[in-house]
Amino acid sequence: MTNKPRALIAGGGIAGAVAAIALHRAGWEPRVFEARERGADERGAFLTVAVNGVAALRDLGLDPERALAAGFPTPTLAMRNSRGRQLAVLPLGGPAADGSTTTTIRRADLYAALRSAVTERGIPIEHGRRAAGFTEHPDGVTASPGLPGAARRSGGVSVTFEDGGAAEGELLVGADGIRSRIRAVLNPGAAEPAYLGLLNAGGFTGRPVDAGAPGLVQMAFGRRAFFGWVAEPAPQSRVWWFANPPRRAPVRPGEFTPETWKHYLIDLFAGDDLPAAEIIRASDEVLGPWNTEDLRRVPVWRSRRTVLIGDAAHAVAPSSGQGASMAIEDAVTLGRCLEAIGDPAVALERYERLRRARVRRVVAHGRRNGSGKTAGPIGAALRDAMFPLVARMLTRKGDPQAWIFEHRVPELV
Repeated sequence: MTNKPRALIAGGGIAGAVAAIALHRAGWEPRVFEARERGADERGAFLTVAVNGVAALRDLGLDPERALAAGFPTPTLAMRNSRGRQLAVLPLGGPAADGSTTTTIRRADLYAALRSAVTERGIPIEHGRRAAGFTEHPDGVTASPGLPGAARRSGGVSVTFEDGGAAEGELLVGADGIRSRIRAVLNPGAAEPAYLGLLNAGGFTGRPVDAGAPGLVQMAFGRRAFFGWVAEPAPQSRVWWFANPPRRAPVRPGEFTPETWKHYLIDLFAGDDLPAAEIIRASDEVLGPWNTEDLRRVPVWRSRRTVLIGDAAHAVAPSSGQGASMAIEDAVTLGRCLEAIGDPAVALERYERLRRARVRRVVAHGRRNGSGKTAGPIGAALRDAMFPLVARMLTRKGDPQAWIFEHRVPELV
């Protein structure tokens, strides 16, 4: 039996996997509980790990070249209108002095790499274990039958699962996503995730399409929907893409079949002077639709033995390009706080102070970016006229997103 304090991590996605590694490094004994079964498909086509997220992985001792090996650098963004006219070229981050560069990677590949790093450290991941609730025990805990660590300890928390099981430890990390059960217990009656008036779709082409220079992210304000794409470097040379159709009401389960969804997207971009329709036609599978959501302010992030990280605490709109990076920063910051501060309650308070203001700004940034995707005809004309001028003014003063990309997780002593 180990004398290390035990950390229970609800959720084995990006936030949960990185938290497991960070807490292991900080001297804790983590245990990960993932709701999905092993090998289950991950929602979402691909994501961006921005330069600040890459740097946080490096700070944790993970080699980004290994963790992100299945992705490719995407340090620059070109914005276009529906006629294909380039409005601006903007930096997406990197390469930084330490070599960190914003990288685009399939979600499933990133999950696999991070979970491999978790298991290499001897940290157990239990699949099919969806958290249902938890109870804190300020005066000690007794482990459930068959669970490790049966000794009574000073302060702890027990987690129950939908399968009827339970687990106990000294710390609970809620990394269970935008519909977090852990958040619901900490915040009874609090606001649910907010629909942002956009659907999300994505995919990969199955045949060659002329989509511009490899590694250059391109995004366009189509007449009826927003579209983004990037050509993968050789030898694969696929095109990775996403679309954000505006819609007042969230999509209902079963509303589209794969065939009707693909045709719906192709029709949205008909008439635009963009490669969008051709890219979608060239895709063997079109993923989605998903409702785009974010979380407004979550009042309670922590108790004495429980803490929220990642989307459970502050889901950001995909328009921010920071969802994965914020989750990574959270996890690394949490590990450093727990390593530097002996009292978990004090460490969790320090973690919240370090993170809350930053993620509030990033959530607001993503919401503003998303609002521009739903502009009407008059708003679109004004946007197209003003976008190049505003971009030039902002970039003349340096990278307007430097406050996001240049952030580094602070060292704690």
